[in-house]
Formats: sequence, C-alpha cells, structure tokens
Amino acid sequence: MYQYIKGSIEDIGEDYIVVENNGIGYIVYTSKNSIVDIGQNMTNRKILTHLIVREDNMSLYGFTTEEELKMFKLLITVTKIGPKVAIGLLSTLTTSAIKNSIINKDTSTLSRAPGIGKKTAERIILELKDKIDGDITYDEGTDEFIPLDETEEIIIALISLGYTRSEIFKALSKIDTEGKKTEEIIKLALRNLSK
Repeated sequence: MYQYIKGSIEDIGEDYIVVENNGIGYIVYTSKNSIVDIGQNMTNRKILTHLIVREDNMSLYGFTTEEELKMFKLLITVTKIGPKVAIGLLSTLTTSAIKNSIINKDTSTLSRAPGIGKKTAERIILELKDKIDGDITYDEGTDEFIPLDETEEIIIALISLGYTRSEIFKALSKIDTEGKKTEEIIKLALRNLSK
C-alpha cells in the first residue's frame, strides 16, 4: 500500500523511528541496522516501508535499503515468523549474513537473533533456500554481524547518566565513530548532549 515515506526523523527509539511528514508523525518500526544507517542524515529521509495489517492494528515497518526490505518481506513469509522476529534477525545480522546462513545451512548463526532457536532457524533455511539466490545481492566485503555490542555499551552508559534513548541516538548520529574508542565516542556524545 505504501512504498515509502519521506520526511524528517523526529525521534529514535530502540526499535522504531518517528518520521514527520506534512505535520503527522508516523511510528515506523525498523531494525537497528537501519537506525545506525540513518546516521547524521535525519532531515528529508526516504524510508522504504511495508505495512502490516492485523485485525486490531496497522503497523508500518521501514528500511533504509531495498535489500533489507526484500529480506524482511522474505522472512515474514516463513511459517511462525512475524514482523518483530524478522526485525530482530535484521537487527542482529546483515542481509548478507542471513543470506549466507541460509545458503550454507548455518543454523547457529541464525540462532543468535532473539526469538530464533534451532528449529526456527531450520525452518527459515528450509522455506527460503530456493527463494534466496537471485533476490538479494551479496557484497563480499560486508561484515557478517552488525557491531552493536559497542553501541549498546555506549547507550547503557549514557542512559545511566539520565539521558533518553532518543537523545542518545540523536547525539550519536552527529558523530563519526569510525576508528574511535568507546570512551572517546561517549565523550563526544556528552558534548553533543550538553548543547
């Protein structure tokens, strides 16, 4: 129904963003990978979307890349995999790592995501192995896992100082973290938070 939404990112939560478009704030559930990808560019962002309609609610899921959206759509076709579990998997692994795990029948890698045990990982492999090959491009240089451990450590440290997740994500989005140590990133984030 909706292909994408374009607007400014007004709030960032643990698993969602709020995109303002024409004076309306849309809650868009997303992966941590997409949240990190939003980075410094929080104005006039194009978020690719997928609408899930249930009996009692409608939820909008959004992604910054076509590849991640395609993987999400594939994952929710798997028996007993809902959008929240699919988002959890996309927050834990890159699309390339998911694709590789399916092709190589690697249940242990898929099982690292929350809500996915060995049987669910086997079901994902069984149901998607024939669908996965041509759908999603694979970048050989892509890291297998999203480096969220350091990010979570930073977030926990800043939360303990009284800042909200939204404030923290906005502060972190203004920092070039490449090559910096955790302590250095925290200091830079604190500078941004005190402005």
